[in-house]
Amino acid sequence: MNDYDSTRHSSAGSAPESADARRFSPKKKGAWMMGAGLAAVAVIGGSGVAAAATLSPSGSTASATTTAAVTSTPTPTPTQPGGARSGPADGGATGIIESTSSSSFTISTATGIDVTVDETSATKIHGGPAKDVQKGTSVLVLGLVDATTPASTTITAAQVDVQPHGDGGVAEAAKSGVMPFDQGAPAPTKTVGTIPADYTQGEGTLVSGNTAYKAVEAAQAVFPGGIVDRVVQLADGSYEVHNISIAWPHHVFVSSNDKVTGADD
Repeated sequence: MNDYDSTRHSSAGSAPESADARRFSPKKKGAWMMGAGLAAVAVIGGSGVAAAATLSPSGSTASATTTAAVTSTPTPTPTQPGGARSGPADGGATGIIESTSSSSFTISTATGIDVTVDETSATKIHGGPAKDVQKGTSVLVLGLVDATTPASTTITAAQVDVQPHGDGGVAEAAKSGVMPFDQGAPAPTKTVGTIPADYTQGEGTLVSGNTAYKAVEAAQAVFPGGIVDRVVQLADGSYEVHNISIAWPHHVFVSSNDKVTGADD
């Protein structure tokens, strides 16, 4: 269940792709792609960051690979047991830029959630020049997520990945069965792929920075549409990526080597 243009700085380069990532990469980088059933393939940011996953209700294991690195986060995030937050935590969201100002912009996710993105002198732009961060562009935003009020979410961006041929995750969200929040409608109960056998909701240790961002990248490549407001590491070393503002999935599970394995309510 759910808990309830400016001066921009760019950084070039990303880690080399794995063989699997190259096999799944589309001809045009930055494109969101669809596969059969719940198979999903995406290239994030147009800079060689690839993720691929295949999930099914029968419990098959998902496979997702991400190779980018984020080197900075605007503000340290507290790490504590139990997955609870004492304040904003590192996460992110994918969407289309709706408007821009001198130091911020607004994106709309695949399910229609509006998110304000604040940029700082430390914000990195990947996948294109800073001028590409403009209205109509698809982006993945990673950073410090403040979702303390249900009606408003702000991300202080550590990194913005430009997706030149992206659609904000719309096609991928539809293919993966991401469900928008519908006031008054019952929340679905559904599990796909494989989740840790001993997982208990609310457990885990909050993680931040690059550790959190790599898990967010993997999860958003397969299940875009919601806002990741935190990532926790579980006892087995894997991660639970927590989504808000959508009806399903609220929990996306990512292995210790950043492969999506499953999702549930």
